[in-house]
Amino acid sequence: MRYRAASPLGTIYFILLVLFLYFPIGILVLFSFNDSILLIFPLRGFTLKWYAALSQAEELLKAVRNSILLGIVSSAFATLLGTMAAVGIMRFRFVGRGFFLAVASLPLVIPYVVLGVALLVLFSSLGVPLSFWTVGIGHVIISVPYVILIVAARLAGFPASLEEASMDLGATYWQTLIRVTVPIASPAIVAAFLTSFTTSFDEFAVSFFLIGRQATLPIYLYSQLRFPSRLPLIVTLAAIVMVSSIAVLGLAEWLRRKDQPA
Repeated sequence: MRYRAASPLGTIYFILLVLFLYFPIGILVLFSFNDSILLIFPLRGFTLKWYAALSQAEELLKAVRNSILLGIVSSAFATLLGTMAAVGIMRFRFVGRGFFLAVASLPLVIPYVVLGVALLVLFSSLGVPLSFWTVGIGHVIISVPYVILIVAARLAGFPASLEEASMDLGATYWQTLIRVTVPIASPAIVAAFLTSFTTSFDEFAVSFFLIGRQATLPIYLYSQLRFPSRLPLIVTLAAIVMVSSIAVLGLAEWLRRKDQPA
């Protein structure tokens, strides 16, 4: 397949799009080095003291640990459920397949605020106390569709005849799944896990309605915005989180494309 050279107009459009998306992040990173609690230009000077002060902010670091733990656990469950769903959708034909795919994709189109309120009402009606478990369930729900799409795209990239050949040679379906399907789909599975982790780590709306007494990082940052003296620490940590999230998503995209047919 031949690709046409990009036109000057397309190049300009791409540059403007990148600036529109990443310029605010660049400003955030810039202010994390500002030697002042005021987020205004011109900068008062260059400093690393806000990064050093992060190690002394115990409550903030606790919120970071909470978000990391929640992200790992919820992403593991979402990856497992989404991978199984993707295999079922791509390798089997069953009654209600289209309806199942539509229902599984609903969290992509439902506003997270609405989803958070709905889950809050559900847990309240069932008498389930709000905790990390309720937040984790919400994060699994919003992450599963991403896993399905990523893994399903990978499964569509290689023929089912490879699995059929494995079973023709005497392997059972489960042996074929473990020795053929999963290894081939492993880059997409890892990419799906990283995407789910990033989604969980940065999620605010669902967490806001379902969180218990222990705050996640987005909830903690939101609660600290009313204290001007804490703003530089929040900006510094937000800069670290944004840069790390971009790196993780970049790695996830590289893994998703790894070994895919041209």
